Amino acid sequence: MELGYVILYVEDLDASVEFYRDVIGLPYKFTDAGYAEFGTDGTRFALYERRRAEWLTGRTVTPGPAAEIVLIVEDVDACAERLTALGVAVLSGPADRPWGHRTVHVADPDGFVVEFAQEIPRQRGRRL
Repeated sequence: MELGYVILYVEDLDASVEFYRDVIGLPYKFTDAGYAEFGTDGTRFALYERRRAEWLTGRTVTPGPAAEIVLIVEDVDACAERLTALGVAVLSGPADRPWGHRTVHVADPDGFVVEFAQEIPRQRGRRL
């Protein structure tokens, strides 16, 4: 099995495209019929207007900040400085995590958590 897409249902597509393109820095590909896609390696990342999602699911879609996307970066501290300079509120970090990441967290316009992670040496082993 392969993870093909991560699609977030968003309230305001234009605001979310602006956030992921201009603030986060993801390469923007296109928008069509309430759907916007970005140029990411591997798994595709996209946004879809929440109001349009009902025809896909057959019910009202009410997502919220109960999801997180993680973007791997080379320098979390530089990323945090850039985000702060753009006026983005940092939720947590930068901080070293015991599972082997240095992270900083922000929220997108819908409250979804966006984590930037830099790989560092693990501080604890995994249970098998």
